[in-house]
Amino acid sequence: MALCQGDSLVYKYLEDFVGHTPLVRLKRMPGDSSNVVLLKLEGNNPAGSVKDRPALSMIRRAEARGDIKPGDTLIEPTSGNTGIALAMAAAMMGYKMILLMPEGSSAERVQTMRAYGAEVILTPKETSMPGAIDEAHRMQRAGLGVILDQFANPDNPLAHYESTGPEIWADTQGRVTHFVSSMGTTGTIMGNSRYLKEQNPAIQIIGVQPETGSQIPGIRKWEDEYLPKICDFSRIDQLIHVSQQEAEETARRLAREEGILAGPSSGGALAVALRLNQQLENAVIVSIVCDRGDRYLSTGLFPL
Repeated sequence: MALCQGDSLVYKYLEDFVGHTPLVRLKRMPGDSSNVVLLKLEGNNPAGSVKDRPALSMIRRAEARGDIKPGDTLIEPTSGNTGIALAMAAAMMGYKMILLMPEGSSAERVQTMRAYGAEVILTPKETSMPGAIDEAHRMQRAGLGVILDQFANPDNPLAHYESTGPEIWADTQGRVTHFVSSMGTTGTIMGNSRYLKEQNPAIQIIGVQPETGSQIPGIRKWEDEYLPKICDFSRIDQLIHVSQQEAEETARRLAREEGILAGPSSGGALAVALRLNQQLENAVIVSIVCDRGDRYLSTGLFPL
């Protein structure tokens, strides 16, 4: 895309296309309802997920503070989407990237990170994300790189405060009544809650967590020791739990009935949004679609 400025053309860089994602209305799944159910399609970001926003924000702001400079090595524990986004941003901005993630992550995620030039280290599956986090901090203490720390870095939710929230507010013309988001690092829900509540304190912020025993990529209920430092539960009006089965089946329905291919965390958030749709009248419900479903084709989410 080229923009005209006087007599000259100004061409955009890849990072200029992070954000400004579509907000689309569901046609079939809400049924006969007085509500409007809207999905924010974050898979339309360049690296395919909502994590493009905080990845770019964390690197840009750390660089502006002088904490890092091009050529440095960055380290980050990730369950997938943040790692892919950071791998893209690091390649674009001239950084080396080491990503640590638990074994058992989808092959598409690992391959995508490596395609961007990142080094991927798989940690034991049984230690889950806490194991990846611990190993990342061990590597930083050994002087092998700098952790941006999506779990404690205020530049994570700030990205959503400055972009995602304003986009939702503008695209609904201030009519949004309920915001639904899966909770992983919690950056998405924290940043959007702060912005939307500043515009209208009556907007209800709904956080989605997994039921006990459910393993849903991108949705997590943290042990107290590992609870992200950016998380402030006072910014969430209601926590609703969803099962792995419901999250996956809703993701499959979303593809079949609405033509939107998304991952299980998006299915979990939508399942909660659809529950609200059955309980409310004349509401405008916005749910975050975190990423694209083609990232999960090898996992069996979409059976052959």
